[in-house]
Amino acid sequence: MGSLTSAPVPPPGPEDRVRGCGRLVILYANFECPYCAVLELRLRELPLRVCFRHFPVPARHPRARPAAEAAEAAALQGAFWEMHDALYADQGRLEDPHLWARAERLGLDVERFHADRRSPAVAARIDGDFRSGIRAGVATTPTIFADGERIDGRSAVDAVAGLA
Repeated sequence: MGSLTSAPVPPPGPEDRVRGCGRLVILYANFECPYCAVLELRLRELPLRVCFRHFPVPARHPRARPAAEAAEAAALQGAFWEMHDALYADQGRLEDPHLWARAERLGLDVERFHADRRSPAVAARIDGDFRSGIRAGVATTPTIFADGERIDGRSAVDAVAGLA
């Protein structure tokens, strides 16, 4: 009988959310995870190119999926990273009224934002990220991939300083 192995993490493609320059780090995270928020702060301080992928785990973080939908709805108006940063800046307020207020502050069309959050395209985007993470062996957040190596959970927060 063969052994079970994970598929390699897919490299960033044109549909991915990527910012920064330098060494590539692929990050699977969600907006409600406190370790993800700490990791995000550390990543911004380093000369790294970060590819963000959604990995909402509703059983542990019930507002992670709605927050991911908010980020992707903002992306459809060209404001993914702005919403991403706003969500991590205030993880204690991820309920719908707070998401709409963020969209307003970012200058988004709030009606379109609300409709896009519920759209099949946004759902497919988040589900695609999640499935690629599962195939690559992601089981928790945050999980980073650097040079083909997977680093999970709290260890990712500590390991990121060595990646720059």
